[in-house]
Amino acid sequence: MNIQSATFVTSLPRYGDFPGIGLPQIAVAGKSNVGKSSLINGLCRQKNLAKTSSTPGKTRLINVFLLNNAFHLIDLPGYGYAKVSKKEKATWGQMMGEYFSFSQTLKSVIQLVDIRHLPSKEDEEMVQFLRANDIPFILVATKADKLSRAQRQRSVNDIAHKLIIQPWEITSWSAQTGEGKDAILQQIGKALE
Repeated sequence: MNIQSATFVTSLPRYGDFPGIGLPQIAVAGKSNVGKSSLINGLCRQKNLAKTSSTPGKTRLINVFLLNNAFHLIDLPGYGYAKVSKKEKATWGQMMGEYFSFSQTLKSVIQLVDIRHLPSKEDEEMVQFLRANDIPFILVATKADKLSRAQRQRSVNDIAHKLIIQPWEITSWSAQTGEGKDAILQQIGKALE
């Protein structure tokens, strides 16, 4: 699969009606600052399609992008950011819960984890939630360029063990080098078939 066109559609404080709703959807989920916006920009070959920030918790709304005029990419708010109030965390949790409850056309979730760290409790809960609800997911380990090849393999094995997944089911991704891009696009293509 190739992404020929990508446009921002809307930001939603709660999942609901938006222009073009009904097309297949691929959602992007992960902890705050794991690199969701960088992944979206990298896959779409656009620098500023999704707003990136060094401050965790930048995405506080559900952002909708139209890709190839054929499907929506849904950027979900990051979870697990410690410096927000319990109320705000609860709002994010509710937002994501509503999204998973009400999206009729979700085909797969790109679940991001940071390759440099073991998956957090929230990462584990997210993967368990996706499994329990029979939601297909693509596991992507971000920031791969920050580790050597040997460290990367060890880290992927550790992530696989913690999330009860096979190491070959994890795609290493680097926003800097584009490593993993073709594999992720191929998996998105398969999910949309």
